[in-house]
Amino acid sequence: MSRRASLPGASELFRITSSPALDLPPAPEQPAPAKGNGNGNGSGTEPGHAHKDQLTRAARSGSGRTKHDAKITVYVSGDELLAMEQARLNLRAKHGLVLDRGRLVREAVAVLLADFDAAGEDSVLVQRLRAGSEDGKETEN
Repeated sequence: MSRRASLPGASELFRITSSPALDLPPAPEQPAPAKGNGNGNGSGTEPGHAHKDQLTRAARSGSGRTKHDAKITVYVSGDELLAMEQARLNLRAKHGLVLDRGRLVREAVAVLLADFDAAGEDSVLVQRLRAGSEDGKETEN
């Protein structure tokens, strides 16, 4: 066991943690959800519960570099990892955006889910999953 302290590398110590160009303005206030559905049965949003559309909008932007409370493990092929690293380096070289793989994945997921919410049946996600199942590829659970 070594007594030597483990220190972060120079790239981690001197990384850019925020950029004025990346700071987004605060989201506009959402109107309060209507109670009931107009037919008097009271099936609308109950007080104290968030409206589904508000939750969807909040969840469809990448969370950036913050402490996250949930973790998943995703296995990717070597080619997928290489493509992700090339995209990350391209974003840095051509667009001045410095980000880690986790941020890239969170943003990609946010974009994909926003498209799914907006387009539904015609979304890129549905089209790609259908194309994959037609090719005989099995989906993972």
